[in-house]
Amino acid sequence: MPKQISFDEDARRALERGVNKLADAVKVTLGPRGRHVVLDKKFGGPTVTLDGVTVAREIELEDSFENLGAQLAKSVATKTNDIAGDGTTTATVLAQALVRVGLRNVAAGANPTSLGRGMQAAVDHVVEFLKNKATPIKGRDNVAQVGTVSSRDSSIGALLGEAIEKVGEDGVITIEESSTLATELEITEGVQFDKGYISAYFATDPETQEAVYDDAYVLLHREKISALADLLPVLEKVAQSGKPLLIVAEDLEGEALSTLVVNSIRKTIKVVAVKAPYFGDRRKAFLDDLATVTGAQVVAAEVGLKLSEVGLEVLGTVRRVHVTKDNTTIVDGGGKSDDVAGRVEQLRKEIEAPTPTGTARSCRSGWLSCPAASR
Repeated sequence: MPKQISFDEDARRALERGVNKLADAVKVTLGPRGRHVVLDKKFGGPTVTLDGVTVAREIELEDSFENLGAQLAKSVATKTNDIAGDGTTTATVLAQALVRVGLRNVAAGANPTSLGRGMQAAVDHVVEFLKNKATPIKGRDNVAQVGTVSSRDSSIGALLGEAIEKVGEDGVITIEESSTLATELEITEGVQFDKGYISAYFATDPETQEAVYDDAYVLLHREKISALADLLPVLEKVAQSGKPLLIVAEDLEGEALSTLVVNSIRKTIKVVAVKAPYFGDRRKAFLDDLATVTGAQVVAAEVGLKLSEVGLEVLGTVRRVHVTKDNTTIVDGGGKSDDVAGRVEQLRKEIEAPTPTGTARSCRSGWLSCPAASR
């Protein structure tokens, strides 16, 4: 399709119209008295929501230039959701105001570069002011109040306060669909780390872009996996078992990745691959931690294990694995509780050692020892 080009005031006004159309649809959900928005879905029935970013994600405009503006505003909501998890409607409304005032000043002859610098300086000042005025949340009641405002449901707010009280600040909270009509809290042993799937094609839910599997095997590999021949033996054994497979490795590329993606799309095998976080010794230590939690053995040449020669005996297990584009959460790993407790105690002793890696060890001991709550 040939590219359309627009300049100057016409281009700016088209972008502004796009921003306004998206923001006007989103901002009706703002605040405790915000209204619901009904979304027409391609599949299934309509969705009723009060969530600003959910509304924003559904908006595509027919005019290509207006759609560019809408996508810019959408990126504000999605980034706010990724970083903060809330406040997406407020962020969109602020972005709309900045665009409106900014374009008005540009039309009046202001220098766009100087205007941008001034806006950034103002943002920095406001952020610093808010940080100084912010009150740290303390106790179950404070958490419940925030949860109630965000969800507009006092029972959910109370449940959230209970969950954070039980799992602590380093704990992980996930939301799962209940098999009953009740909203319940369940505390399980689990861990979360900041790496998501290598390819979006591994997502089991195209709407939420998440991969969720129950009763899965876990393969931990210290190096890159690129040759399909190396991965095929263990892959065939997992496929015969009928269980899903989580792969955590330095990287997955080439024919190994493409084959997994194709088979995942065709649902020949249930699999999701994740890059191991960190580098060097920190990555090695992380994989050892994960091996302790899941009951797996880390496949590496230095311990005499070759990927092409191993079977199910080196794999760990988890009751549930939940992977997004940014995070991986493991619930109820198959490792022995005594081994996990021993590993945590070892890390806590190492934290006291005067080394630059003390902070990293502290983080690792935190996610190893804290439970996960699901509701």
